[in-house]
Amino acid sequence: MSGEHTGGTQDHTETAPPGADPVRARARGSAPAPLSILDLATVGAGYSPADALAATTELARAAEGWGYHRFWVAEHHGMPGVASSNPAVLLAHLGAHTRTLRLGSGGVMLPNHAPLTVAEQFGLLEALHPGRIDLGLGRAPGTDQATARALRRGLSDGAEDFPQQLAELTHFLDGDFPDGHPYARLRAVPQSTARPPIWLLGSSGFSARLAGRLGLPFAFAHHFSAANTVPALDLYRSSFEPSDVLDEPYALIGVSAVAADRESDALRLARSAGLAMLRLRQGRPGLIPTPDEAESHPYTEMEADFLESWLGNVVLGTPGQVADGLEALRKRVGADELMVTSHIHGHEARRRSYGLIAEAYGLTVAPSPRG
Repeated sequence: MSGEHTGGTQDHTETAPPGADPVRARARGSAPAPLSILDLATVGAGYSPADALAATTELARAAEGWGYHRFWVAEHHGMPGVASSNPAVLLAHLGAHTRTLRLGSGGVMLPNHAPLTVAEQFGLLEALHPGRIDLGLGRAPGTDQATARALRRGLSDGAEDFPQQLAELTHFLDGDFPDGHPYARLRAVPQSTARPPIWLLGSSGFSARLAGRLGLPFAFAHHFSAANTVPALDLYRSSFEPSDVLDEPYALIGVSAVAADRESDALRLARSAGLAMLRLRQGRPGLIPTPDEAESHPYTEMEADFLESWLGNVVLGTPGQVADGLEALRKRVGADELMVTSHIHGHEARRRSYGLIAEAYGLTVAPSPRG
């Protein structure tokens, strides 16, 4: 990565604002809770991965100007519609094109990697962009089983060893293996006095309970496991034990949200994401279809039922409708932060969706500075 910017001078040492809490965010504008973005570097039909990554870069810059708190990217493999296969690489690039926006993984699938590798990657990211990096960790493969086996060659069996892998990663990040441990003399380099906060991600109760027991912040994937949101957050809070990281629970939820000038336009855009999800569940992942393709698709009765159920968990409509829907959801589940994701076709439509949501809450609407 060249690290070049369009215009201005380069600055690779921009840090978070002084005194900023590394975990807890503050609400801006009229938003009752902090707002963040989960981006998948969406590749739609008619676009290339290069197009998608360029759009994600511009979206991160715009999100910073709009007033979103954090911008996370997710690890997925073998999915043509998602270009963010390596969060660490993408985050380094995004950090060079933003100044104050918190950047993170939503998440790194820890069983796919050696803990030392993750510690080195995120230690390097923290050195490049001090005080701006979040390390979100998941225990799912982020792909099909064959690809998972190819990724994990020589590693553990997977999710069953997640707590042990997490403990090892934490020791590498902190440089505090106990005396006598086989890795006691090893160091993850670079290593600084501060390290990225660890978040546990989940779509069920396992990570919720573990995050609570360890006193870590928790991010729940409401956008694809809505039925489990309330039970998981309740379990997180009931399991919570104060730690050096948090003295009380802090949970965000990922929410599919699509805003447009008219409700019918938002629904049309959301249906493209719905068809992509349907194909993924059928074992046929591909590019995100166009709204026209989604509209004309010959759905079977079972497929139509799936789409209807999936759309029921998407907050969509005009900006005002989306703001009202997000607030109703926040109150119902008690989330401390909302992380919206618009995995829809068309870079301009996606950018506009996030922009309209920011506008509805009166966030800072200004172009992100280039520098």
